Amino acid sequence: MLREHWGWYLLVGVLLTLLYLLAPILSPFAVGAVFAYIGDPIVDRMERHRLSRTVAVCILFVLVTLVTVLALLLIVPLLQTQVLSLIDNIPNWAQWVQQVAMPKLGLKMPRGYQLDVDSLRKFLASHWDGATDFASIIAGYVGRSTPALLGFLANLFLIPIVSFYLLRDWDLMVARVRNLIPRRLLPQGIAFASEANDVLSALIRGQLLVMLALAVIYSLGLWIVGLKVALLIGILSGLVSFVPYLGFVGGLLAASIAMLVQEQSITGVAWVTLVFTVGQMLEGGVLTPMLVGDRIGLHPVAVIFAIMAGGQLFGFVGVLVALPVAAVLAVLVRHALKRWARSPLYLDPGDTATPVPESEAPP
Repeated sequence: MLREHWGWYLLVGVLLTLLYLLAPILSPFAVGAVFAYIGDPIVDRMERHRLSRTVAVCILFVLVTLVTVLALLLIVPLLQTQVLSLIDNIPNWAQWVQQVAMPKLGLKMPRGYQLDVDSLRKFLASHWDGATDFASIIAGYVGRSTPALLGFLANLFLIPIVSFYLLRDWDLMVARVRNLIPRRLLPQGIAFASEANDVLSALIRGQLLVMLALAVIYSLGLWIVGLKVALLIGILSGLVSFVPYLGFVGGLLAASIAMLVQEQSITGVAWVTLVFTVGQMLEGGVLTPMLVGDRIGLHPVAVIFAIMAGGQLFGFVGVLVALPVAAVLAVLVRHALKRWARSPLYLDPGDTATPVPESEAPP
């Protein structure tokens, strides 16, 4: 069998190698494919109302653009106000650290220095040569990072273009892939594709709703406890919550530091900790079971490993597509295990004609 189909195995190996080598430029295509997959059901519904595929895609893009612009017009001024408020509180925080926090820890500032603007200016003046070297290092780093920044902006510009064309031709591409499946494997391929589609739909739709709900919970909770940058930290914590515990840990650290800068009190940090603890409990006990459910079949440890492996192999784009790819692989493994449970190698020699019931098959 291996000798008979060695050409196909070689082709698959070449394609996987190219995929790995081209990973740096795959970001707009992977993100565009995700957006096209999300938007396809909406466009299909528009087509049922006798709209052409292209017109339906254009309408969807206009609606998404309007919603995005409106959200930016509402959120950006609030975020700017909160960030400026945080910056205004930095002198008070520095004074609290020097006069209250450090004495309690048994620490003292070096003789002749204080945590204020004048002392910082004197420190820089006395260490001007070192500061100049540091500034040149920073400038060199910025110069080296400019191509990467330009590449990021170019990829960001390509995402809507790629999404448009993929969404317009989505049904055509799916039909062509279906026609490539060998006829004898078509029923199994359709079953696998249907289950994978259900899993991906549940994952993407549910995870987006969980992220939105957590952003609202964190923002509202931090606003109630009096944090002035509640909206900024709450939104960011919700957006990164697709990585297990990253939104919780990162948001808790950022909100605690912001509360110390604002209030110079441990009590505020306790309230912040309570907000994120409640949010984490709601995510694990209510939001994820209700919005995502257990249809994905991925253990939390498997989720963490998938995200880390995706980031290690393909960088940022690997992190973005790690969960969808892992969900599809989980479906593939389940189908493989079912076939293994019905194989002669797994069954006893005298029971090769009797398949194992699905309920008794390996999980």
